[in-house]
Order: sequence, then structure tokens, then C-alpha cells
Amino acid sequence: MTSLWTKLPPWSQRRAARWLGRRTGRIQASSPLISFTFDDFPRSALFQGGSILGEHGFTGTYYASLGLLGRTGRTGEIFSAKDLVEFVRQGHELGCHTFDHLDSWETAPAEFEASVLRNRKKLAELLPGARFSSLSYPLSWPRPQTKGRMVKYFECARGGGQTFNAGTVDLNYMQAFFIEQCNGDLNQIKQTIEANTRTNGWLIFATHDVCASPTRFGCTPELFRRVVECAAASGAAILPVREALRRALPTPVL
Repeated sequence: MTSLWTKLPPWSQRRAARWLGRRTGRIQASSPLISFTFDDFPRSALFQGGSILGEHGFTGTYYASLGLLGRTGRTGEIFSAKDLVEFVRQGHELGCHTFDHLDSWETAPAEFEASVLRNRKKLAELLPGARFSSLSYPLSWPRPQTKGRMVKYFECARGGGQTFNAGTVDLNYMQAFFIEQCNGDLNQIKQTIEANTRTNGWLIFATHDVCASPTRFGCTPELFRRVVECAAASGAAILPVREALRRALPTPVL
């Protein structure tokens, strides 16, 4: 059965996703924060992107759809169970991207929630004792009802938006800056980092694959390295999402 939500025009969908189903909090960081995140978790994001972060002593957050484990998708070869050994060694954080990599707007909220639970169950099999503390919405913006359901499972959930988080924010739909969408314009990256620094905000960078010939969803190692270098030079604390959230909102969210 087709939902009326899917029949809304895109501009109306975006407005609904932004303004409905909100869970507000206020950024109270004493210094600027930056996080690096990767959606889908292609292997290149770990072995290229993770290595670049590691050169500076940084770690990131990898949003995994565990139903894609070991497959090849539109962002390249997805990580395997064996890759988790290296992942844990590097000290990164694992986030949820639904088990089935579902379209966040096109999927009914109950089905979306069921996929989140399948992802959580699979994580317990792969890494006993581990848990997802944050979510990245796959493919598109989320329905308001979906946002409301996610409160039970995550301290925050991330979308896009091409900006940073400052002041009062929606924890159910945190904003992120996708590196590939800057089309290699490093000045745009620098300006965003500088604006985040001026406000003691929280800038969440996002991308997918990191390789010499990236898909349209990813970036080259050279560009990623430049972005990491700019972030390091800004004086911001570079932290995975869970740790950054603790500094951004000192009062516990859950």
C-alpha cells in the first residue's frame, strides 16, 4: 500500500523531515568539534580513509548496513566480517545504517524500525557486547514518524544538509557535510570549518568510498587527506560521533 507521505513533492518532504518529529538539544561545546563519518562502510573507507585519519591520531564513525556485509554495492566493495579485526584495531566507532540499506523516506516507519533491529541483532553476533549509539539515514531524508521511532535506539541520528550543527539542533536529524558534494572545492570546505570554529559548533563530515577512482558518492584519498589536514589545523577536537556528542551536549541524551 502506497503511503500518502511518498506522494508529497520533494520540497515538501524535505520540510517535513526537517521540522516534524524533532527532539531538540543545544550545542554547549567549549571548543569546536569535528567528526568524520562514512556511510555504507565500503572497505576503502577503512583501508584508505581510516589510514589517513590514523596518520593524525584520529578515528571516525562508520555507518554500516550489515545486510550488505561482504557484497559489492554502488559505493564499491563493502567491508567483510574479517575486516572488523582491523576496524577494532584502529579504534573506530560503528554506527547503524539499517540492515537492508532502506530508503529513509520511501520505507514505512515500522519496516524501517524492523531493519534497525535486524542490524542490531547482527551486530551482537559479529561483535558481542557492541552497540550502535547513532544512526545515519540511508539514501534520503527521514519521515517524521521514522524519526520518532528512532528515539528508542539512538542518542542521535544524522542526515545531510551541507552545514554544521550549532545552537539548538534536532538530535533526530543532525546535519552533515558530504565531502563529495563540494566537487573538489577546498575553499568551500575551509569556509565551513572556519564558520564552525567561530561558533564552537559541531561539524560532521560524511562520505562513502575513499579511493583513486571514487564513485560519485565518494572522494579521492588526496581530497580526503586535505580535508583532514584542514580540520586538524583548525584546532577543533576531532572525535567520533559518540564522543563528540558527549562534549556537544554534556547532559546525557538518553
